[in-house]
Amino acid sequence: MREYLLVILTGITVTYLLVSPVKSLAIAMGAQAAVRDRDVHKVPTPRIGGLAMFGGLLGALVMARALPHMTEVFIETKTANAVILSGALIVMLGIADDLWDIDALTKLAGQIAASGILIMNGVQLSALPRPDGGSLALAPLYGVPLTIFIVVATINAVNFIDGLDGLAAGVVGIAAFALFLLSYRLADVIDIPLLIGPTMIAGVLVAICVGFLAHNFHPARIFMGDTGSMLIGLLLSAATIQLIALFDTALAQKYSIFPLWLPLLLVPMVVVVPFADMLLAVWRRTNQGLSPFAPDKHHLHHRLLRLGHSHRRSVLIMYGWVGLVGACMVALSFVPPNSPTWQAAVLFVTLCVAALGAALMVGVPRLIARRAFQAEVEAAAAGPGDRTRQPV
Repeated sequence: MREYLLVILTGITVTYLLVSPVKSLAIAMGAQAAVRDRDVHKVPTPRIGGLAMFGGLLGALVMARALPHMTEVFIETKTANAVILSGALIVMLGIADDLWDIDALTKLAGQIAASGILIMNGVQLSALPRPDGGSLALAPLYGVPLTIFIVVATINAVNFIDGLDGLAAGVVGIAAFALFLLSYRLADVIDIPLLIGPTMIAGVLVAICVGFLAHNFHPARIFMGDTGSMLIGLLLSAATIQLIALFDTALAQKYSIFPLWLPLLLVPMVVVVPFADMLLAVWRRTNQGLSPFAPDKHHLHHRLLRLGHSHRRSVLIMYGWVGLVGACMVALSFVPPNSPTWQAAVLFVTLCVAALGAALMVGVPRLIARRAFQAEVEAAAAGPGDRTRQPV
């Protein structure tokens, strides 16, 4: 764990320090997000902040390569090559999009190419865990397309939620932290070396998200742009795929540990709200006779703002939902598969917390608005001549 902590601290520090020069570079290149009707920022803001995140990724991996035990990950696997090469391609694609707004098909082709680099370096699904504890072997004819689909879908889901300051970095950081804990626990229970590829990727992803979030939380001084959102989506999918592919489902039965489909379920659960928002947006626009890609201000984060939540509170609410899902998954990892009572207890507590959170999400802004209205009424009734209410 000490080597993981050192790698994570290195990633945080390098990312944090690189943001300022990347911001200056973005301004010099004219890579700034203009203010549009559907945006919530008020002034043009530099983007391509993902370039600093990629630098943090490289810095963390250099540190990992220099450590005495974690260097075994580089010797035994091609994990580092996979994320560096595919990440470099996706960053170049993102910079081009942030500068010139390239078309959707070109971006899709680049995302598929990045997926291919992951596959060529061993990050590929060769089997899927079944709910009954067995596994479903996947021939390359099926495993390769499924791997590409998971990578591309995760990249675009993360890209889609990048609508508020700090939202994408925080959401992915929380999801990556949950994945880090799941991977570490799995290796610990099975009693294999704790320094493995998926745990390293998840830890580095946590680091670059935290380092960037220090500059990106509201009010953001820089945006990650497509450069960053596609990069962290790529890393999140790579860590998930490698964790699933690394272990045999027979180990879960032998050691009586959580089913291996939990990590595979984590990412869809985290991005289910953005995906639902995307589907609703497509339905809403086509129902109005508009293009599915026509911009509007009816996304989830816009609705939270209209409910009366501040920018920061809206982002924290999204953090809370993702954290709840991640906590549920991590808690289930401590419950053996043959303990339905404890599994039901974890799910029940999660649902209770979710219900309370939904009630507060709707009720708090109404309560604040009601109190503000009452204060205005009392101030108006008092009038300017009421000396008892005047400051001394």
